Amino acid sequence: MAVTIKTPEEIQKMRVAGHLAAEVLEVVAPHVQAGVTTEELDRVCHDHIVRVQGAVPAPLNYHGFPKSICTSVNQQVCHGIPGDRVLRGGDIVNIDVTVIKDGYYGDTSQMFLIGEVSVQARRVSQVSRECLLLGLAEVRAGASLRTIGRVIQRHAEANGCSVVREYCGHGIGREFHEDPQVLHYDDPKTSLVLQPGMTFTIEPMLNAGKRQVKVLPDGWTVVTKDHSLSAQWEHTVLVTPEGCEVLTLRSDESL
Repeated sequence: MAVTIKTPEEIQKMRVAGHLAAEVLEVVAPHVQAGVTTEELDRVCHDHIVRVQGAVPAPLNYHGFPKSICTSVNQQVCHGIPGDRVLRGGDIVNIDVTVIKDGYYGDTSQMFLIGEVSVQARRVSQVSRECLLLGLAEVRAGASLRTIGRVIQRHAEANGCSVVREYCGHGIGREFHEDPQVLHYDDPKTSLVLQPGMTFTIEPMLNAGKRQVKVLPDGWTVVTKDHSLSAQWEHTVLVTPEGCEVLTLRSDESL
């Protein structure tokens, strides 16, 4: 699959999808607190996407995934399946939302800290978001895709975190996952030069401990092998001549 350059009409549709995905995180945010189950958070998101936005939750039935969002708690790295788990004070949770509107995808995720969390929990979440921001700052026409991974890896490791390598960002548009793969570590084989009209996600997954991960028997939930905490933040971006446009920017968010 080749990297696609989006037309102005496609870009506008992606702006809409990205805005809707960001809106879902804003809607669910007040519900993310101690005592709620991840199943309840899934229901809030699903109902808003389907009934209010008239859109489609992309994860639902994607290769058999059973829910409308991903909820990854504590040592869960990504692809956590919402269920009867009750969030408790001290937990950290990533909520990953992808919306399809008029055939185009918007993909974003955010960390939530429940009550008083440990210094380590706050730190891994903070460094993960800083890595995302550093990656975004490298996006512009003529830049190398490799630079994104390089700055993320350097910042993560300088702050005592490790970067998960088995999962990465990805092109996005009319498909959930398109080319290119957006690695969050420095890889000399990454030679792509960014062009205006490219759209992709940056979504660094950082562990407080070692970078190795494994998949649980449910076939989806990825966890750290050493049971250390993990955090992730994600945005969908558009490459512009001057830099990048964040298509999933939340109204309460400053970059």
